[in-house]
Amino acid sequence: MTTNSNSKKLVLVTGGSGFIAVHCILQLLEAGYQVRTTVRSLTREPDVRAMLKEGGFEAGDRLSFIVAELGSDANWIEAITGCTYVLHVASPTPLNQYEHEDEMIIPAREGVLRVLRIARKSGVKRVVLTSAVGAIVYGHKPQTIPFTEKDWTITTGDVPAYQKSKTLAERAAWDFIEREGDGLELSVVNPVGVLGPVLGPDYSHSIHFLKSMMEGKMPGCPKVNSSYVDVRDVADLHLRVMTEPAAKGQRFIATAGESIWMVDIAKILKQNMSALANKVNAKELPNTLVRIAALTNPVAKAIIPFLGKVMNTTNKKAVSMLGWSPRSTEEAITATAESLIRLGIVK
Repeated sequence: MTTNSNSKKLVLVTGGSGFIAVHCILQLLEAGYQVRTTVRSLTREPDVRAMLKEGGFEAGDRLSFIVAELGSDANWIEAITGCTYVLHVASPTPLNQYEHEDEMIIPAREGVLRVLRIARKSGVKRVVLTSAVGAIVYGHKPQTIPFTEKDWTITTGDVPAYQKSKTLAERAAWDFIEREGDGLELSVVNPVGVLGPVLGPDYSHSIHFLKSMMEGKMPGCPKVNSSYVDVRDVADLHLRVMTEPAAKGQRFIATAGESIWMVDIAKILKQNMSALANKVNAKELPNTLVRIAALTNPVAKAIIPFLGKVMNTTNKKAVSMLGWSPRSTEEAITATAESLIRLGIVK
């Protein structure tokens, strides 16, 4: 695909100040597209431009900003009109304090449906929805075989509100396309824990725990198993999914490979960052200790359902169908740590 043909195409990226969104904008600009992005306030424009500059790109007038929020109709028609593609990356941030899970579920679901309705009316070719592995791996009995795109989180079980919101929003999107899509194409990317180069103050939840590890704020590693992926590869997958005809009506897990235990992350940091990781505690915490801590500590309490569970996923579909070739988990972990130190986020 040549840059020249892309220069006439406008792509909307929702939630432009977010970690994945900024990397998507960066790669779209590098591929020659015109980009429009939604933000909650235009005061975020300098932050987004600064993050892109940190990523090596001066966006200039090929990037424009518009204020639009998931919970409101305002400006969405203006945001989507004229776009060939929409990357719907925005999602309500996980709330630590909420009265009812609907505070996360309703905005996520209604936000997706609003974007799809207007995209259909505006003649958008394809919407790529950023869902999450949270819409795939929760509520199942323990299993050793990797989860695939055919799996769905069982929301009737004890599923955290954020993951439930991701599942129900994605379900609603597929239902909408089936019932009233009227030719609008939908594809979905389901990232696992997102790591990789931080470009500024906005970064993923997965990076917060890595930051805590490096700052010596974690007394050890709970026996928690997760899969990870580099944000640059997540953005690359969004672009592939956006234009590949075979990706229409498909969902793709974005994962670097095999899941690993938290203690493995600590060991990688110690090995690759040497003295810069001297505060990292690479000993595994007994489950009983985590359960005791959970009585008074909300962070420990949130971990309890995952203790000892293997949460493995596979990237075979994205690799075979789209030629996607992600960096290793070790590279993603190291790139994250290096960027946190370079930007002074970890002192």
